[in-house]
Amino acid sequence: GRRKGLSRVPIGPGTEVTLNFRLSLPDGQLIDQTGGSGATFKFADGSLLPGFEQALVGLFAGDQTVVTLSSDQGFGAVNEDNIHWMKRSDFARELLLEEGLVVSFQGPEGELPGIIKQVREEVVEVDFNHPLAGREIVFEADIIEVVQVTSEIVKG
Repeated sequence: GRRKGLSRVPIGPGTEVTLNFRLSLPDGQLIDQTGGSGATFKFADGSLLPGFEQALVGLFAGDQTVVTLSSDQGFGAVNEDNIHWMKRSDFARELLLEEGLVVSFQGPEGELPGIIKQVREEVVEVDFNHPLAGREIVFEADIIEVVQVTSEIVKG
């Protein structure tokens, strides 16, 4: 049964949401999931991708949802500008470079992970797109609690 006095607040601007979620690929491969007590975030604070957040709008505590998001709503399309050829000599000698290896580079904003796509004699192709770019994502959410924390009213 519902907890006594659980207010029926729909998810939207001005709410704080506690939920459990699972992210997986359409083939069932698990990407990420919350721990036992769930995750709490304020709506539109940037901790959830906008596509995931949109899938939650209007849901109430106790609701469950499963949505398949296109890559545009998920981690974005693959951007060719994020794929670079780098000199083999830029990599540590002892590093065994092989396709699929994730290597961290120091970027201006901190660490930037890249995925090795191709290894040639002199050059290495590195993809700095998010590993899930271009993929559909299955988003399962189980809403535990929704609290109105600020009184933003969405003007229709």
